[in-house]
This record gives sequence, C-alpha cells and structure tokens, in this order.
Amino acid sequence: QVQLVESGGGLVQPGGSLRLSCLASESIFSISTMAWYRQAPGKQRELVASITSRGSTNYADSVKGRFTISRDNAKNMVALQMNSLKHEDTAVYYCNLYWGLVGKDYWGQGTQVTVSA
Repeated sequence: QVQLVESGGGLVQPGGSLRLSCLASESIFSISTMAWYRQAPGKQRELVASITSRGSTNYADSVKGRFTISRDNAKNMVALQMNSLKHEDTAVYYCNLYWGLVGKDYWGQGTQVTVSA
C-alpha cells in the first residue's frame, strides 16, 4: 500500500510563500505521475499542478507563474513551491500519486494552507 505524507502547510499572509512536500513510501514513485490537488470549503477538489515521471509539468491557470512543482526521484519526494499567495489559495492541499501501469490513484491525508492577513 502506497503511503503519501504531506508537510509544509500553515498560515501565511497574502503575497507570502510556502513550500509543500510529499514523501512516498514506495519505489513506484519514480514511474508515477505526481500531482497536487486542493479543496476549498464548499468547493470541489481541483488539480493544482502535476508532473510526470519524465518531468513534464502542468498547472491550473489560476496558479501559473506563481506555483512550481518539482520532484526528486532519489528521495521519493514531490514539492510544490507557492509564491505570491492569495486569499483564494486557501484550501486543503492533497498529494496524489497516479500509478498508470495499474490505473490506481493514491492520496495523502492533506495539509491545510491558509492565506490571511
């Protein structure tokens, strides 16, 4: 069973920065697409950013130019650098691993990001 453990959430002022990290327990990390999703109160979970095993990235329009996703396959880690944070970025952020070979998704427990003055 793949386990994903997120860290790095917290309270930050508008315009500030946070870095989220996610550690995966299994070696399939290196062959999987990793992503960050978020869910704000009363809203559906949405894709924030993704990165394939080869390093190709994709971002939601709302975070382009402000957020950067990266991965370190040697450490089984994916990170999300969030800059110029806005109130509307407030949400629970979830790490996701998609193992394409078997078509399965795995999720972390989520980490709260609150952007407030």
